[in-house]
Amino acid sequence: MTEPISSDERVRRVVDFYATVSPDSLDRIDALYAPDAGFKDPFNEVRGRQAIRKVFEHMYRQVHAPRFVVHSAVAQGDFAMLTWTMHYLSSARSADEQSIRGCTELRFDSAGQVALHRDYWDAAEELYEKLPLLGALMRALRRRLKA
Repeated sequence: MTEPISSDERVRRVVDFYATVSPDSLDRIDALYAPDAGFKDPFNEVRGRQAIRKVFEHMYRQVHAPRFVVHSAVAQGDFAMLTWTMHYLSSARSADEQSIRGCTELRFDSAGQVALHRDYWDAAEELYEKLPLLGALMRALRRRLKA
């Protein structure tokens, strides 16, 4: 069941950005994120708008046609959580859409800009297990460790 998206204007701006993000819209990062905002995901930990933009530019070089669907967003004070799915193609020739499910923790500063953005998603399940050789190893390890 999908929960309603928060009515908090700061959260709506973030959700709208991710719903429409493209290489041409990355300039909107400056309005959305604080100058010294922190960004962390399973592969990156950066600080500052320019560094955050580079994370997105790298994403667009690594995957094709990425798009985000935000399923729920809740906010309380300067804190918000989003749940989402990122859909993408592994190559320009691929018709097999992949997806990564995750959630994002946001902290807003007094100006209403994102001061902290932390993505949580399971790189092993969502990415490594989909790779041919490494995936077989990861699935076998998961089976062995399963209670």
